[in-house]
Amino acid sequence: MHTAAVTLGNTDDLLMRQARRRVKLKMGFFLHALVFTLVHLGLFALHAVTGGERGPHLPIWGWALGLSIHGVVVFTTLQTQGLRDRMVAREVERLQAR
Repeated sequence: MHTAAVTLGNTDDLLMRQARRRVKLKMGFFLHALVFTLVHLGLFALHAVTGGERGPHLPIWGWALGLSIHGVVVFTTLQTQGLRDRMVAREVERLQAR
């Protein structure tokens, strides 16, 4: 991705693609968190109206685990992007040196 053959226009296109990908990752997580919140507020409201011994705790814990894993994957991916780019650049340099 970071080769000498990259022109200014290609660099701008690359940056735009990377920015869109990053925003897509973040928005996917935020949408997941919003749906999680709305569904569980609805479950709590339903439980408050109908009563019963068991509340919506099990679905909350299961989904919370999934949401947490989603968040870790998204934000780890975003934080390690620079590291991956540097590793790719080094590999390109090694391959070009052959």
